[in-house]
Amino acid sequence: MSPTLARVSTLGLGCTMFLLCLATLGAQQGRGAAPAGQQPAAGQGRGRGGGQPVTIHAARVIDGRGGVIDNGVITIQGTKITAVGPATAGQTYTYDLGTATALPGMIDVHVHLNWIFGSDGKYGSATRDTAEYQIDAELENARKTLLAGFTTIQSPGAASDVPLREAIKAGAVVGPRILTSVSQIQGGNATPDQLRERVRQAKEQGADLIKFFASGSIRDGGKMNVTQEQVDAVCGEAKAQGLRTIVHAHDPQSILASVKAGCTEIEHGLFADDASIKAMKDANVYFDPNIGLVLQNYLENKDKFMGSGNFNDEGFASMQSVLPNVAQSFKKGLTAGLKMPMGTDAVAGAHGQNAREIVARVAAGQKPMDAIIGATSLSAQSMNLGDTIGTLAPGFEADIVAVPGNPLTDISTLRNVSFVMKGGRVYKK
Repeated sequence: MSPTLARVSTLGLGCTMFLLCLATLGAQQGRGAAPAGQQPAAGQGRGRGGGQPVTIHAARVIDGRGGVIDNGVITIQGTKITAVGPATAGQTYTYDLGTATALPGMIDVHVHLNWIFGSDGKYGSATRDTAEYQIDAELENARKTLLAGFTTIQSPGAASDVPLREAIKAGAVVGPRILTSVSQIQGGNATPDQLRERVRQAKEQGADLIKFFASGSIRDGGKMNVTQEQVDAVCGEAKAQGLRTIVHAHDPQSILASVKAGCTEIEHGLFADDASIKAMKDANVYFDPNIGLVLQNYLENKDKFMGSGNFNDEGFASMQSVLPNVAQSFKKGLTAGLKMPMGTDAVAGAHGQNAREIVARVAAGQKPMDAIIGATSLSAQSMNLGDTIGTLAPGFEADIVAVPGNPLTDISTLRNVSFVMKGGRVYKK
């Protein structure tokens, strides 16, 4: 644990207060703490404020919108990109990445950083561990995610996201930029008015978006378990509050109800049929099917999840049975031309492996360039940040990652990130 974390953990505070203290300390000490246990990278923070420009050279630069510059150079001043173009003879660089490919910091629109295994290795047991253990585990998830090249994530969502979001902003801890729903809204027996109030409460608590469940999980059959009036209330109130709504919806009925209600994005959609695919297309709704990591991770870590809630023999049998067909909804969306930002639903055991989803999408038939766009500029657009992140161009945040070789010919290189810059600060090189 870093000295900053040690100073705060001795205070015996709860998770929220702990992370708020981290944010305060970060603001007092100056932004850009190095990863826990590491010295700041050479050149870390150069180019921020009024310093000298930072230049990054790579064999190719993928801009996140379909463009490629061979032998390219990215120039950064402070936190922003000021220029992207071809290298010139005799030019020297702050970072010469050689044969690597540079691309925008990747974005995952569905991550649960608060999902951790307990000290006994089991999911669901962490509540019996110390607060320090739980906090350190969540901070480690954030660190792994950033160092894997994901500079922005969307969490749907947990209360602990808010102080973590602020601590990362303050530079007290290392992690990706976070957007959060703060909580997850379930329909249950709630009236439409009660659900509208929950939306307003989430906004007051700092939510960047709203997460709603319109169906059960795969382990429970994935059937719609709310009424149209409930979905209308949540999505309608979110829109009135200026918030996006992403909806957990597996079966056609829950997808159709969510689209009808004007929700922004459908998550999962494992049982989407032609009619629900068409409805999403007609309404210009985003679709995030999660085909390459979440179910695979559950099955790979079966012993660790088994026994917690619906992680039982029947639940695992359900997940195993749908796994062979998990890519079908993505393929349908691809054929229909749906807008599919890149989300993994990363939970305990999966953090830092987010790029597996991109590899799976290419294996399912998506072109490598389109898969990269899905994990950069398209994901940014889905979060209303399309003019800020996800693209390498002047005026955008200096979120830049690099991988060995060329991901356009071998998409799996995205799992081996060698350079990470977020907001003009280097975290890995």
